[in-house]
Amino acid sequence: MTNAEEFEQHRPRLFGLAYRMLGSAHEAEDTVQDAYLRYSGAGRPGVEHPAAWLAKVVTNLCLNRLASARARRERYVGPWLPEPVITSDGTLGPLESAEQRDAVSMAVLVLLERLTPAERAVYVLREAFAYRHREIAGVLGLSEANCRQLYRRAVRRVGDPGARFQPAPERQEELLASFLAAARGGDLAGLEKLLAADVTWWGDGGGRVSAARRPIEGREKVVRLLTGGGGRFAAGLDFTVAEVNGAPGLAAWAGDTLAGVVSFALRDGLVAQVRAVVNPDKLDFVRRQLAR
Repeated sequence: MTNAEEFEQHRPRLFGLAYRMLGSAHEAEDTVQDAYLRYSGAGRPGVEHPAAWLAKVVTNLCLNRLASARARRERYVGPWLPEPVITSDGTLGPLESAEQRDAVSMAVLVLLERLTPAERAVYVLREAFAYRHREIAGVLGLSEANCRQLYRRAVRRVGDPGARFQPAPERQEELLASFLAAARGGDLAGLEKLLAADVTWWGDGGGRVSAARRPIEGREKVVRLLTGGGGRFAAGLDFTVAEVNGAPGLAAWAGDTLAGVVSFALRDGLVAQVRAVVNPDKLDFVRRQLAR
């Protein structure tokens, strides 16, 4: 087996690691490619355990990127959301449980922005990849005790996913269809029946396209958004249902152009959170996924 063939076996797992660390599919792809170049340069005889070696390289490349990423996000126009990823094709690995889906959700990836780079690395390796603290210590070059401390701190800052989310209902596609019909038709009463009282809408335009600069909170304000400017935005677009970051979502198309991706968090059969990514810089990866 060649170096390239060996590496390709690890690529999906490495991409999943880099994406969870960075919240950017584009940067995750670049990071994995950098890891491949290093792997090729090291040569197979110099790498006794490729999976562990590559995970360490990717993690440390991500740590280097996180410092500059945080500075860019502090200057970001409006709410920052992760780049969306279609997860029904296994791009981020198996999502067989509510906990696995929650770990790649838009909500959790936003919360990970609260963590220091080292806390984020420990949290991702532990929660998403079930690394033991001794293994994490080897990856990061820290003591096992330090890793345990970082993990405890990260869990406190991110919170308990089990208490924060509930699994989506079985009829999620039906609910999304009803939501879309009500939003496009300006059906105020229909929207009010579908939205939780404390629903929140985040829009990420990055200053590139029009989007709310702050989160829209509360049923009344979200209905106003959808039946006003939000309704006009939806006019003329085609929508397809997709699984976005482990949650029900919609892809909005203007002809052959992907105009946006919307991810929903459902609670008790109602829409509790909506995250709409319309920044064209963040749609290239998911556009390529949908084209396949």
